[in-house]
Amino acid sequence: MSHHLQETIEELVGPGIIGIAVRVNDQDGEWTGAAGVAELGGAALPPVDGFVRIGSNTKTFTAAMVLRLVAEGRIELDTPVAGYLPEFAIDARITVRMVLRQTSGLFNFTGEVHEDGTMAFGVTIPYGPNGNEWLERRFERHRPQDLVALALSRPARFEPGARWGYANTNYVLARLLVERATGRSAAAELRRLVLDPLGMSHTSIPDGPDLPEPHARAYYRHGDAIADITRQDPSWVGAGGDMIATTRDLHTFIAALTGGGLLPPDLREAMLTPVATGIPNMDYGMGVFLLTTEDGSTVVSHNGAAVGHAALMYSTPDGSKTLTAALNCVDDAELSVAAAFQGAQQRLLNEVFGNR
Repeated sequence: MSHHLQETIEELVGPGIIGIAVRVNDQDGEWTGAAGVAELGGAALPPVDGFVRIGSNTKTFTAAMVLRLVAEGRIELDTPVAGYLPEFAIDARITVRMVLRQTSGLFNFTGEVHEDGTMAFGVTIPYGPNGNEWLERRFERHRPQDLVALALSRPARFEPGARWGYANTNYVLARLLVERATGRSAAAELRRLVLDPLGMSHTSIPDGPDLPEPHARAYYRHGDAIADITRQDPSWVGAGGDMIATTRDLHTFIAALTGGGLLPPDLREAMLTPVATGIPNMDYGMGVFLLTTEDGSTVVSHNGAAVGHAALMYSTPDGSKTLTAALNCVDDAELSVAAAFQGAQQRLLNEVFGNR
C-alpha cells in the first residue's frame, strides 16, 4: 500500500492543498508519508510529526472528556444542561446527551445556511462576505460564554431531540460543562482525562495565536494577495475547533477511543451509537461520525478544517487500523479549497479502508 499511497498524496497536492502529511497504523505497523511543501515558495516537505490546527477534531476530544466525567459520576448524560449551567437560558429539555449527539436544536453561533441557501450570520468567521473582516481581526480573543450567549439570542433551529443538526454551540457548552463539573480549566482536565493516561504530549487547547514548531504554514487569499495566517487566535470557534495536535497524537487518541483504551464499554458503545444525519453513508455518534464505506464497513471518523490547516482522523471501530493526516492550504472567504478537501478525504478513505 505504501508506494500507492505515496502516489495518491502527491496527486492531492495542488493550488489549494499545498502540503499533506499522512500516517497509517495497522497490523503491519506504521507508514508515514508527505507531499507538497511546508510553505509557499519553499521546497521542504511538510513535517510528518509537525503540529497542526485540528479544527473540528476538537469535538471528539471534548466528547471524550465529558464521557470520562460520566464514568467518574460527575456528569449524567440524560440530565438537562441547564441544571449544570443555570446562568444560561437553555431550554430545560436539552440534555447532555443531546448536546454531544448534536440534536439540541441550538443555533450555530458560527452561522447557519438555510434550506433556500440564505445565511444567518453569527460571530465573524473566515468564510462568506465577512471573510476579510475576520482576517483583520484574527488575533481577537472571544469568550466561550459570549459565543453561547450569541447562539441563545437566536431562535432554535428545531425542537430538542427532534433531529440532527451540526452546531459548534453544542461543543462550546460541552467544554463549559467539563469546567463546571470539575472546577478546573478544560486544559487541565484534558491533560488529566485524556493526554496523561495515553502518554500524549503534543496536543493542547491553545491560549493565544501561536502554533508550536515544527509546523507547515497556513495561508488565506484575499483579493490578489495571500496572507500567512499561521498565527491566529481560534477562540472565535472555541471548543468547536480550536485545538492543536500532531498526526501521531491523533492516532494514539482515536485508536484508544475506539479500541476501548479510554472509555468503559458502555460509554464507548454509547459514543458509537448512531443518530441519522440525513447525509448519505454518514451517521453521528457523540463527537464522531460513523461512515459506511463502499463495501459496507464502518469507519469512525472526525475531520476538521481550521483556516489554512486541516486534520483528518479515521479508525476502524476496534482501533486496529487508523489514518491520520495534516494538511496546509491556501484558504479564502469563498471556501475554494472545499472541493479539493472533500476529494482528498474520500480518496484517502477509499485507499486505506476500501477493499483493495
